Amino acid sequence: MDSQEQSALTDTTAFSNLLANRTVIFTLAIACGLAIANVYYNQPLLADMSRSFHISVQQVGFIPTLTQVGYATGLLLLVPLGDRLERRQLIIKMFGLLTCTLVAVAISPNVIWLSVASFLLGFTSIVAHLILPFVAQITPLNQRGKVIGTLMSGLIVSVLLARSVSGFVGKMFGWQAMYWIAAVVMIFLALLIRQQLPVNRSPSQMSYPQLMQSLAHLTYQQPILREAAFNIALVFAAFNVFWVTLVFLLESPIYNYDSQVAGLFGLVGIVGAATSSFIGRLVDRWGARGVVGVALSLALSGFTILWLAGNHLMGLILGVIILELGMHSAYLSNQIRVYNLVPNAESRLNTVYMVINYTGGALGSLLGSYSWGIWQWNGVCALGFFLLILASILHFGGRRR
Repeated sequence: MDSQEQSALTDTTAFSNLLANRTVIFTLAIACGLAIANVYYNQPLLADMSRSFHISVQQVGFIPTLTQVGYATGLLLLVPLGDRLERRQLIIKMFGLLTCTLVAVAISPNVIWLSVASFLLGFTSIVAHLILPFVAQITPLNQRGKVIGTLMSGLIVSVLLARSVSGFVGKMFGWQAMYWIAAVVMIFLALLIRQQLPVNRSPSQMSYPQLMQSLAHLTYQQPILREAAFNIALVFAAFNVFWVTLVFLLESPIYNYDSQVAGLFGLVGIVGAATSSFIGRLVDRWGARGVVGVALSLALSGFTILWLAGNHLMGLILGVIILELGMHSAYLSNQIRVYNLVPNAESRLNTVYMVINYTGGALGSLLGSYSWGIWQWNGVCALGFFLLILASILHFGGRRR
């Protein structure tokens, strides 16, 4: 047995032990969630930031946008490195860089510094999308859905709690405190990852320009990648069409609620966290394509209820729950389909999937506001339903091909 075969056998044994350890999987789920939560901490802190720098809330409102743009840029430029570099060390280094950017935000002396630091914070918060492809690669196909579903549960819960936690910490200790706390947490997670993850060297010898060029080649050569990515982009667009206009519906004479009630509706997203592991098991049992079909049916049902009964509180709540379930089911199932396509290319496949997904979400946000301004709630529901019909045609048309 040569050295490469012996190394592969050692890696296989280490990975089997890793997957058998639920504590490690739980740690990775928390790491994914807390890494991406950094993107959302600033949203409840904007008013405190505006007072700190003596600027208006409108002027500080671009800080979350810069963070999101940085995150999307990091997905495109950093995540492909997971297919080239030793993965454990890359994840640890990214946690280190993330810690530095959190400190940079916390010590911001002026709004320009804060703006640049916020962009870099988003840019380095992509650790979850290094961990997910890494775990997908080392997980057997018949367990991949369950394991990825567990990681997604941690991610969803962390995003849901991020706004509430940062708002509480900001009120009690000042907005900078949240970023100091997060920096300490990132250091702790880096140490845990170093202790619990095995070394995983990529067999690829591609240069960085070749990695980036291969994104276009993968997109061209893999029809399932295109189908899954554009499918979830349409679903995510419909999802955002609803969420960006919900506050307008709740503040209308139909309900006369304030924005705080709209925030409480976000807690319905816990449905996605509670069901992710179950959905992953269904993917392992039925196959990812079959679950995508079910997810699209759920999302269409959710929008139908919102359209017909959205003017009644119980109808609105039921529609949101079913829409959330459909969205998260489609996201997880399509993501697993993508991971299964090309061995040792999981990070680049994930990059294509996520960039197209975020593009669809941004388009949905824009179209949603436009539809509400012209056609109110009927226009919003018609647009969301239309986008989901397009996603269904793409999905079932792909099956025929």
